[in-house]
Amino acid sequence: MTLTNFVRYQFNMNLGKAALRARRWQAERRAPRSKSEYLAPPLKISARTKELIARHYLEGRYANLQRKVAWVTSGAPVELLKALDFYVLYPENHGAVCGAARVVEEISTEAEHAGYSRDVCSYARTDIGSMLSGKTPVGILPRPDLLMACTNICQTVLFWYRVVAHHFDVPLIIIDTPFVYTEAGEHAIKFVQQQLEDAVPIAEEVAGKKFDEQKFREVTCLSKMAAQLWLEIIERGKQRPAPISAFDQFIHMAPIVEMRGDACAVDFYGAMLKEIDARIANGVGAVKNERKRLLWDNLPIWYRLRYLGEFLGERGIALVTSTYTNAWGELAPMFDPDNPFESGARTYLHPILNRGAGYKLATMQRMIRDFELDGAILHSDRSCKPYSIGQMDQRDRLIHETGVPALLLEADHNDPRAYAEEQVANRLNAFVEMLEN
Repeated sequence: MTLTNFVRYQFNMNLGKAALRARRWQAERRAPRSKSEYLAPPLKISARTKELIARHYLEGRYANLQRKVAWVTSGAPVELLKALDFYVLYPENHGAVCGAARVVEEISTEAEHAGYSRDVCSYARTDIGSMLSGKTPVGILPRPDLLMACTNICQTVLFWYRVVAHHFDVPLIIIDTPFVYTEAGEHAIKFVQQQLEDAVPIAEEVAGKKFDEQKFREVTCLSKMAAQLWLEIIERGKQRPAPISAFDQFIHMAPIVEMRGDACAVDFYGAMLKEIDARIANGVGAVKNERKRLLWDNLPIWYRLRYLGEFLGERGIALVTSTYTNAWGELAPMFDPDNPFESGARTYLHPILNRGAGYKLATMQRMIRDFELDGAILHSDRSCKPYSIGQMDQRDRLIHETGVPALLLEADHNDPRAYAEEQVANRLNAFVEMLEN
């Protein structure tokens, strides 16, 4: 790194962070007001969420001036890379930002014109389209020096990251996680642990520094703390009325995904938990007139969060919890800072998408019981086949074994071309009638 690059990096980061702090301060001075007569005002911490996300991408804009950059899958053991001070970018999270900004159709078309089928995951198409065209709502994405793909969420990432590695001509670390039907055996844990240990010298060479195991333990501890706080936030949904909804969780989950292992995520979720507890003490519900409580399965429909929240809220229905947001907290007990390699292998073997369909069914049944839910919406996501497979049988089992109605709702988490609003509204209206009866 040259002195010129160092000065440019520090100047732009200090200026940008000051501007973001000022914007957050202005937003916090204004009392949150609800734009809806059915929903509570946004959490006060929303201004801080926006600041954290904007700061993350601001750092990315200038990261190549001072730090090595790694692009990773959402379920990758990022603690190893953060111990080497990589700036870490999550293309899937960037895809979600594109979805929320409603620019997916424009960007993914670039990938489709290059020959990628619309049957490919819309996250992959969005990020490949962004990579090929340079288009992004966050300004600039940093060029990666290293890629890490972990197969614990799907097999698409394996081929997606090979495309990215070929495009940028950079090393690709693949962490292969055997599928877990019940619980991972010791042989599977040792297999993944060995891959993590083998990844260290590759990452060291790219980073240009020696791996610090003490820092690795510290980063693992921060990941554990953030995941525990996130799980506590989700568990607060058991209160009546629920102080936050799954829609709130979708909006505020960015730090647990892209800032896992950073102190800022721990501070953020600690503050968020305090605000939620204050809501509980004051009897504030996410839905003003909560009458029914639902579960959401699968990824959110990023481009229609507000519409779905309003639709359900108007009818007194609170979407209380979600298997998707729960997945980022339920593994917290598996992190062990005193044994980061083995516990990292154990943790990243057990995401919900790397486990059998029976585990997800049992998770939904437990959540329906523990959160005292009246029904479930299972988002049959065109783009996320591993999450959607088995949902028809899971819906039927939920109905027969828990006695609550369940709806299969077809859409796509990121591509609005696979979403039909009239059809969605018709199905939701029919489902509401079932709930009422």
